[in-house]
Amino acid sequence: MQSKVKINPKFLPYDETDARYFLFTGGRGSGKSYGVALGLLYLTTEAGHTILFTRYTLRSANISIIPEFKEKIELMGYEDLFHITKDEIINKASGSKILFRGIKTSSGDQTANLKSLQGITTWVMDEAEELVDESIFDKIDLSVREKGVDNRVMLILNPRTKEHWIYERFFESMGVEAGSNTIKDNVCYVHTTYKDNIEHLSKSYLERIEQIKKNRPQKYKHEILGGWLEKAEGVIYTNWSLGKFKEVGKVVYGQDFGFSNDPTTLVKTSIDKNNKKIYVKECFYKTYLTTSQIAHLNQKFADRDLIVADSAEPRLIKELSRDCSIVPAIKGQGSITYGISILQDYDLIIDPESIEIVKELNNYAWLEKKSQTPIDKHNHLLDALRYAISYQLENPHKGEYYIY
Repeated sequence: MQSKVKINPKFLPYDETDARYFLFTGGRGSGKSYGVALGLLYLTTEAGHTILFTRYTLRSANISIIPEFKEKIELMGYEDLFHITKDEIINKASGSKILFRGIKTSSGDQTANLKSLQGITTWVMDEAEELVDESIFDKIDLSVREKGVDNRVMLILNPRTKEHWIYERFFESMGVEAGSNTIKDNVCYVHTTYKDNIEHLSKSYLERIEQIKKNRPQKYKHEILGGWLEKAEGVIYTNWSLGKFKEVGKVVYGQDFGFSNDPTTLVKTSIDKNNKKIYVKECFYKTYLTTSQIAHLNQKFADRDLIVADSAEPRLIKELSRDCSIVPAIKGQGSITYGISILQDYDLIIDPESIEIVKELNNYAWLEKKSQTPIDKHNHLLDALRYAISYQLENPHKGEYYIY
């Protein structure tokens, strides 16, 4: 049956080059994920392809991703050509298939399991900005080595800050300007914006984009046009880098509570006072947790180590104290800015698996450029970190604070 779908001309090099690496970048409404999905489905019409499609966190492919592929299959008029399971799409004529997997599981990353998959010819990393550990990329990349067929590694991403290893590796070090549509060495760059997808966007959406362009030019450049940021404007913490967690002396955990809109979080910390370093590792970042579920997770990660928790929830702390060692955080007027100043005085070493912490560090900013008031968002793990560190380090203004 003849396909009803047109391919954006910017994606044509994707099919014509023998490059190994493909970077698909762009802003909101740019159609990059749509274009890649179509390309993958067309690729399965050739025999000999096993495509691994991943996201950093992927719990239910049959709910989150596969319906999007089903939509493309219907548009292509290929409904009878594919067999679809909860985590695979198989082309019945060629035998080629797409496997959907997550890199991070509830018990840690499953890089070893992904490496052991046989016959992978193409690896796709969707939402690649979420992958902050370059070594995970390298491990999976090196497992894509099937002979007799083109091997491809594809990254689909919304650009973040220029500190991300993807920018440093594929743009800065290769002398390629961000936003380019080009091929250099063994890398194919495809950048799209909403302007390339305008016929599929509603009038109200386009009007909203024009408002953003007029009123928030920086947001327009970053989120809509897909530009890389130097840093989020006015970020509070610039003193951090990625590195493996080390236990230097005592380990103390910080915890912030939430439920529906805000997550409940747990952060592991260890302070190297001699070298002015704080080692930080994200334990969990989850919504809709009950008290018993929080208690179970606290026991799993913290065992009997001390947890310093959000003191705005005294009853919850009391209930959790039956199952774990937990105390309320120090709060009071000025405690937020004081805690921030402590953290700014140390080098923060963030474990590479701590994806949500990295997100918050890139976005936690002052309310105004000259203010000392932080925005009240992107702070669920960073507040937990502040609770743990403020509790441990000497507080010269101790008499000015109180404990709830």
